[in-house]
Amino acid sequence: MTYTFPDTPAAADVAPKTAYLIASGDLRESANVAGWPTQAAMEADVTRAFAELGITVIRANGIDPETGHGFISSQRMGLEVFKTIPTDAPLIVAEAVWQYSHHVLGGLRTHRGPILTVANFAGDWPGLVGLLGLNAGLTKMNKPYSTIWSVDFTDDWFRAGLKQWVETGTITHDASHVRALPALPPSPERDLGYALGDQLLRDKAIIGVFDEGCMGMYNAIFDDELLNQTGIYKERLSQSALYAEMLRITDEEAAAVGAWLLEHGMTFRLGTDEATELTETQLQWQYKMYIAALRIADDFGLDAVGIQYQQGLKDLVPASDLAEGILNSTERPPVFSRDGERELHAGRAFPHFNEADEGVAVDALITDRVWTAMGMVPDNTLHDVRWGDEFDGQFVWVYEISGSVPASHLGGWQNAEGWRQDPVFFPAGGSTINGVSKAGELVLSRVFLADGQLQVDIFRGSAIELPEAETERRKNATNPEWPIAHVVLHGVSRDQFMARHKANHVQMVYANDAESADKALLAKAAMFERMGLVVNLIGDVAI
Repeated sequence: MTYTFPDTPAAADVAPKTAYLIASGDLRESANVAGWPTQAAMEADVTRAFAELGITVIRANGIDPETGHGFISSQRMGLEVFKTIPTDAPLIVAEAVWQYSHHVLGGLRTHRGPILTVANFAGDWPGLVGLLGLNAGLTKMNKPYSTIWSVDFTDDWFRAGLKQWVETGTITHDASHVRALPALPPSPERDLGYALGDQLLRDKAIIGVFDEGCMGMYNAIFDDELLNQTGIYKERLSQSALYAEMLRITDEEAAAVGAWLLEHGMTFRLGTDEATELTETQLQWQYKMYIAALRIADDFGLDAVGIQYQQGLKDLVPASDLAEGILNSTERPPVFSRDGERELHAGRAFPHFNEADEGVAVDALITDRVWTAMGMVPDNTLHDVRWGDEFDGQFVWVYEISGSVPASHLGGWQNAEGWRQDPVFFPAGGSTINGVSKAGELVLSRVFLADGQLQVDIFRGSAIELPEAETERRKNATNPEWPIAHVVLHGVSRDQFMARHKANHVQMVYANDAESADKALLAKAAMFERMGLVVNLIGDVAI
């Protein structure tokens, strides 16, 4: 019998003083095309910086003449590009935009040479957000990598890091702001956290996931074997079921949601052009999504819900953002069961985890329970770690997210204004919940996977008020249609945060004051510990 054996290509030699460069892109071609000029400029800066160290940078794939960009825009394309890269070659993953990590993780998983992820530190395109998501994916799969970032790629800190990577294959970052959770002495907060953890482990909870793996976020998928140990289980749902439920919602029911929002002071920037402006029709669909999500949650007995939205649903209906933010608000329009006899989750927020990020799901669920037990408003949300800049002698982060911000974070519905989502990313439109997060004390955290374990980084911060002109500058430098929070982290520098954080998202919740924030952080840390997570304290934390 004759067998056909596959060809075994000879391993390509690695030329001396040479590194290869790739760029993971979006799955949405409109975003890749729009972001390419920024990416090309960043790659030129990186290539120039390497040239000054005597290193030639080879782009692993050229610019596609049909699309006009050089992004790796699918998983299959990523696998094909990696066939051309010597396995032992130094490899640079350069990101100036949002990227779908799974486009390149297959090749990165088996690459043997040193890996460097690098991003521009700018707000106009979310390159640093893409970098943090990619880093989190590499961390989840226990793949060694180094990482670095820069505003203009000429600063001494960046150049020193690049030199270290060229010479050693690694970059060492300051981790002095990280410490393990110590043994907790008895206190009311510790005991509360332990009791809530015991309750969750005993009674269990269900998070409803409308299609896993949104936005290429491999880091945001938690295996059942790990998640179930914490007392949390998944109900895997289809966005097609959500869409089908939306079709059953009457126009009258949807209109009642809109009327409630208007009565409570929310305003909308409305127009008539469906392609570029926010319209009443788009709002009606968003109100129906809000109702549908709550009814499906009731059907399955869910404790939290996450809508992927981006892939598939974005081509059918307007954005999920408005529905998400309403769900995360304690004060929200009433929704009743199909028979009209029961108000669903009356008087409380229903945790929604944006982009079906399961790290957010775990965090939102725990935050909701701890804050409620402590008598504080439990409304919480994720944010993209979008950008940041110095102001008045301190580094102030720009936190933004296209969806899920509760109105209470803005000081109430009267401070919320609905803007249309950008057509580049949201072809069917839909309203944001735009506004500026109020000043106040924050507890911040992120649940992530590292070393085969669920872990949580937990830290303190403050949302501050900036002058109106500075707020506008920051919004216009990022996404002016999205809600913004001006955040100062306690005891964590910009570069310490970037080097350590294992997600593109961070969870944010307000406390009544600094003392209650410290106490709530302790209770939250204790609950996480009881659930079996590795708890890491970040920066200045009063434990």
